[in-house]
Amino acid sequence: MLFTGRITADAQTRTVSGDKQVTNFTVALNQRYKTKAGEKKEKTAFVNCSYWVNPGLAVYLTKGAIVEISGWVEAQTWENRDGKVQADLVCSVDTVKLFGSNGVKPTDAPKDKKADKGAVPAGGDDDDDLPF
Repeated sequence: MLFTGRITADAQTRTVSGDKQVTNFTVALNQRYKTKAGEKKEKTAFVNCSYWVNPGLAVYLTKGAIVEISGWVEAQTWENRDGKVQADLVCSVDTVKLFGSNGVKPTDAPKDKKADKGAVPAGGDDDDDLPF
């Protein structure tokens, strides 16, 4: 699945199973529409994302950043304190594309040499030197 939205809070990276790292963040997806009466409405869905490829990307995944996510999405259900069943959308992310500038320069992010292929940071000072 492919979707574009805004990150709701700064991404968090943690170590699991001793040596693997996962970066977790939430993306808000907005849909604007008009009712039959012509009234403008908007609704938002939130997708919890887990990115296993490049933990160095977390510095770019900040609140308000616009991202395009590609990955597998599924609904996960759980029971809240009151015993009611709740559901969350969860995406196991394959690729992340960043759009616009969130104030972080590409040189600020640590590099993960093994997993460099998964994302393309945008908005750095070098945008004027593009070959096209």
